[in-house]
Amino acid sequence: MQSYYVTTPIYYVNDEPHLGHMYTTIAADVLARHKRMMEHDVFFLTGVDEHGQKVQQAAEKRGITPIELADQVVQRYASLWPELSISHDDFIRTSSERHQAGVAEMWKLLLDNGSIYKDFYEDWYCVPCETYWTETQLQDATAGEGKSCLDTATCPDCKRSVEKIQEESYFFKLSDFQDKLLEHIHNNPDFIAPESRKNEVLRFVEGGLRDLSISRTTFSWGVAVPDDEGHVIYVWIDALSNYLTGLGFPDSAKTEQYWPADLHLIGKDILRFHAVYWPAMLMAAGLPLPKRIFAHGWWTVDGEKMSKSKGNALKPADLLERYDADTLRYFLLREVPFGSDGDFSENALKLRYNSELANDVGNLLNRSLSMLQKYRAGVLPEVSEEEPQDRALIADIEAMQREVDEHLNQQAFHLAIERISQVVRHGNRYVADNAPWVLAKEGNETRLNTVLYHLVEALRLIALQLSPFMPTKTQQMFHQILNDEQVDTNNLHFHEQAGWGLLKSGHVCQKPSPVFPRME
Repeated sequence: MQSYYVTTPIYYVNDEPHLGHMYTTIAADVLARHKRMMEHDVFFLTGVDEHGQKVQQAAEKRGITPIELADQVVQRYASLWPELSISHDDFIRTSSERHQAGVAEMWKLLLDNGSIYKDFYEDWYCVPCETYWTETQLQDATAGEGKSCLDTATCPDCKRSVEKIQEESYFFKLSDFQDKLLEHIHNNPDFIAPESRKNEVLRFVEGGLRDLSISRTTFSWGVAVPDDEGHVIYVWIDALSNYLTGLGFPDSAKTEQYWPADLHLIGKDILRFHAVYWPAMLMAAGLPLPKRIFAHGWWTVDGEKMSKSKGNALKPADLLERYDADTLRYFLLREVPFGSDGDFSENALKLRYNSELANDVGNLLNRSLSMLQKYRAGVLPEVSEEEPQDRALIADIEAMQREVDEHLNQQAFHLAIERISQVVRHGNRYVADNAPWVLAKEGNETRLNTVLYHLVEALRLIALQLSPFMPTKTQQMFHQILNDEQVDTNNLHFHEQAGWGLLKSGHVCQKPSPVFPRME
């Protein structure tokens, strides 16, 4: 059985879950569900990043310990993921013993392979981004603006204050891997996606890599450097190792089974850490690199950047009070290409839902099952002959099944949904072209039988393709089509259920009830 390992970033515990966390995790869940339906051996990992100076500072502001802060936030994720139908296989915490043991082993590998040395660090550090900056980089970031970042000591990425750091530090020989990274990226064109992000990484690496400070002595909340507890391992070395420690690295059959990861899904703000530091670390440790890193875009809200000060930072819990999880899952992956920035608007959500789900999918489901009830008492008739338009519908569905898989392998979620939508629209045209009510009035029972069967079987296969995106809504569709309350959308397999004609004559469908009622 082919394995498939997909990960989300581990999310910071210094803040509440937000729309961006939902977005990445839903995307990973759709891929995990689809691959399980392909009968791959799937491992889907998510979790939280609990260490680092900014977590320690956030806890101090609240008058609690860092682990108390982490425990509070972990509970929010623990309750949120089931509400969003997230089907992860494991949830890694960087405070766990299993993770810290794996980080220590990664450190030892880097040390034993000659990629770590001790020196003195003196430069600038951004606590919110957990990023080191040289004075040259700060100056270059504002070249041509008539002032330097040094004038205000601000981070080129997040524009918040940076602080001058002077301390003894361990360093990772990142500069040794510049040519190897460039070679790997050029030889593996799908390694970083989308293309714009790959080009961004290439420019960064080609600009020159300098050795990376990978320990701190000015705070204590983190994983201690082995045999030197006065140093805490740099939080990104700690955090990135989760993709291995979540498999039980170094001593686990899961590491052998699932590594290298098939896909790391990340936000574009942490691209450099995943596409430069992490591959270099793995090269230095003698471990295989992940097959693909995909950096998605950011969401604005009604055209404005999300922020606490503006009061527009969308919380998943608030959204779930107004919309069901499947509607949110569908909208987030349908509205914009996954690699692009998107704007979240409740008006856009309602328009998308009404036009594609209520009007198209819901209408096709309701009218097809209603006509089956009206003309055949809910019993699927036997098909005696097919016309070209029947065969065209079947061919469109079979092409959809291939193309949805191709789109999802490229993380083109919007194109996968659009391809399913094309078949839904085809189904509604098929109803209009064949006019079952006219066939019934004319007494053309043979043709009416064929049309009714093709509509219901098409709906079954549409629901099958939609199920990774909307597991609850499609379960309701299957319940009506298959007349089975026990349909489990977590246990569907394409090779068993994706073939045309699996519904047999004599099968009884339920009376329709609205799965996608219109939103006002």
